[in-house]
Amino acid sequence: MFRSIRDSLSRTRQSVFGQIVNVFGAGDITEETWEDVEALLIQADMGVPTTLQLIDALRARVAKEGLYRGDQLTEALKKELRAFLFDPPDFPLEEDRQLTVVMVVGVNGSGKTTSIGKLAHYYQNKGRRVVLAAGDTFRAAAIDQLKIWGERADVPVIAGQPNADPGAVAYDGIRAARARGFDTLIIDTAGRLHTKFNLMKELEKVYSVCKKSVHAAPHEVLLVLDAPTGQNALIQAQKFKESVNVTGVVLTKLDGTAKGGMVFAIYQELQLPVRFIGTGEKIGDLAPFDADQFVDGLFE
Repeated sequence: MFRSIRDSLSRTRQSVFGQIVNVFGAGDITEETWEDVEALLIQADMGVPTTLQLIDALRARVAKEGLYRGDQLTEALKKELRAFLFDPPDFPLEEDRQLTVVMVVGVNGSGKTTSIGKLAHYYQNKGRRVVLAAGDTFRAAAIDQLKIWGERADVPVIAGQPNADPGAVAYDGIRAARARGFDTLIIDTAGRLHTKFNLMKELEKVYSVCKKSVHAAPHEVLLVLDAPTGQNALIQAQKFKESVNVTGVVLTKLDGTAKGGMVFAIYQELQLPVRFIGTGEKIGDLAPFDADQFVDGLFE
């Protein structure tokens, strides 16, 4: 699993953190050194507030501990980066719960439906009995796409007609899961609607249906973010978080960008944990996020 996370960080490692290691090893640490490191971190889409916070913490550690060698500085940076990634609670799939409801949100094109297929495969391999609900009803292609991923993951898909009420599809998914003995329901949702609809209001309706139908549901609301969009993804995330109580992030397409620094901005600016990282195109290319492996993968 470490190899997949490491490999997905290759561009970020080569373009940013490898360069920072070189800066630290280039000679005396001066103001110019810190400016160079700051510029590289912003280049990785860590975001200005998080970057400045990190630089301040790192400079304080360097001064307090009297660090000056390149390897010492790199190790100090790794420690400060790891401190930014708080440990979230485990994905709540308690064995004694009859049905766990997972709602997946995100804009179209972020890799949402693909991530749902990968999640289904991942949890089925964990021994869960998984069913999907095609709640992105405003885009006919989304229903077909989810059915294809359902076939790949070998899990059933509950779907209505195009333009059907997403809340009704969620309710049908809950009823079907209970009737057929499934213990995990993953609900796809719309990422873009026709102009006469308000996306967040529609998502809130689906959220409400889950809450009324199953105790404490949805038990997890996962937001799928497209890593190459960088800071723009954080703006999207804030809106989703305000509407449907997002509990974690699935970060996709990290292998195709040097913007791995946005993980730290997700934690610091959104106060959300990253749950999974998409590490490729195949159905098994989904890695549970591990903070230690992630930070090591930025350097090694």
